[in-house]
Amino acid sequence: MSSLTLAFQFASPGPILFELGPFAIRWYGLLIASAVLIGVSLSQDLAKRRNVNPDLLGDLAIWLVLSAIPAARLYYVLFEWEQYSKRPDQIIAIWNGGIAIHGAIIGGTLAALIFARLKKVSIWQLADLVVPSLILGQAIGRWGNFFNSEAFGRPTNMPWKLYIPPQQRPLEFINFEYFHPTFLYESLWNLMVFGILMTLFFRDLKKRSHLKVGTLALIYMVAYSAGRVWIEGFRTDSLMIGPLRIAQIVSLSAIALGLLGLAWLYLLRRPLPDVVPPEEQRWDYRSD
Repeated sequence: MSSLTLAFQFASPGPILFELGPFAIRWYGLLIASAVLIGVSLSQDLAKRRNVNPDLLGDLAIWLVLSAIPAARLYYVLFEWEQYSKRPDQIIAIWNGGIAIHGAIIGGTLAALIFARLKKVSIWQLADLVVPSLILGQAIGRWGNFFNSEAFGRPTNMPWKLYIPPQQRPLEFINFEYFHPTFLYESLWNLMVFGILMTLFFRDLKKRSHLKVGTLALIYMVAYSAGRVWIEGFRTDSLMIGPLRIAQIVSLSAIALGLLGLAWLYLLRRPLPDVVPPEEQRWDYRSD
């Protein structure tokens, strides 16, 4: 057995970091909080480099957190309603896991649209400053699945196999011990996408390339979704509609929309439609 396998088998201490009387600090919550703090700091730094008031991103972050986390839980609960209808007390038990990133993105997008309208700024300009933080936060947050022993893949004997306790295994795989660490696959994929977005951002900042408004957001849609499509195929706990995996349907739709958006920007050379008319925008960069 390789040292890597041993690390996966024994490194997870369980979902709880430490307990103090009736209170428990869980790894999942700590990772989400860390991702938010790191993401806000990063977005504000990118805003400064674009000569945008960083307080605008700080205000947006509050809107995103207040909308994204409940939406992520609601999305998951709705697609697992048969389970939660029998245990309604668990609907709000987000600390036990059970949130969907696509739900968070939908909720955050709706909040950002309202925010952009109220502040009279471009939603696409905001998105370009937020998506590097978003994908980095997704890379960090995926490790919550590791500590909760959830979101793993099919049984495997690969050297990087992940040990799952019997009580966490699907019934059809109860006699298998090791599974694909899909949380790790997605975390590494997201870090790669983060690197691509940051490279493009700084190349544009140094005028080595010329990115149009919305480019980073569209690349995020395509790149993240491409990874999610193939990684989701390994998982044993996918949200389903009949025989179809919901995450794959959403991801394929996002890839199509992202590619259409990039074609609109660079082949047709037209700006993306926005919620705020151009004459009302208070700040702008590379808006051609």
